[in-house]
Amino acid sequence: MSEVARPTLSDALTERMLELIRTGGLRPGDRLPSTRELSQRFAVTTPTLREALRRLEATGAIELRHGSGIYVGAAIERLVLPNPNMREMQAAQLLELLGARIVIEPPLAAMAAEHGSAEELAALKRVLDAACGNLRGQDAELHDANMTFHRATARMAGNSVLHEVVDSLLTIHGPEQWAILHIFDDRRRDYEEHLSILEAIEARDAALAEERMRAHLVDVQTVIEQRLHNPPK
Repeated sequence: MSEVARPTLSDALTERMLELIRTGGLRPGDRLPSTRELSQRFAVTTPTLREALRRLEATGAIELRHGSGIYVGAAIERLVLPNPNMREMQAAQLLELLGARIVIEPPLAAMAAEHGSAEELAALKRVLDAACGNLRGQDAELHDANMTFHRATARMAGNSVLHEVVDSLLTIHGPEQWAILHIFDDRRRDYEEHLSILEAIEARDAALAEERMRAHLVDVQTVIEQRLHNPPK
């Protein structure tokens, strides 16, 4: 029988930091005590504390702001987190992730059509307006607008766990999504497909929203698969 790994001091300190946040009723954006105060409170050395802080920062539980302090991170309440150690993906993994999005995102588009509020719809339209304004502009701004559209649509579905799943998938292969923008190489078509999804959501047509989201993602997957299997010479 293999020996069970014993918790290290850093492991225990990480748990105590999380307990401090929970019992203190701290929320994302709230400031934590300084490293000196935390070292004294937990009776540990500064290097040991910093190791625990780096662990918590890697998962988004805290945010270290240079010259400002330690703050509770926006991801403290997340159930699903992207792997912070993920390296560059292989082609097969990228296609599997796109396949996962095809399974998950179309039903969420349908749920968005059923549950999205007027404010959320207005925000989604502003995202596409920004994308339209960048069709001939900077790749970075268009990429951000496209990813925001998919994240916002998932959020509108009203299921926080599934929204986190979509957000994590997009975060995990952010560099690959950047490459997709160039491989797909049809900004106008991409924008028009997003617009058609929005129109179905605005019409509260759940079946059509689901159909159009699936068609859009399958379209992207097909182009990427063809390009990966037949790279340009």
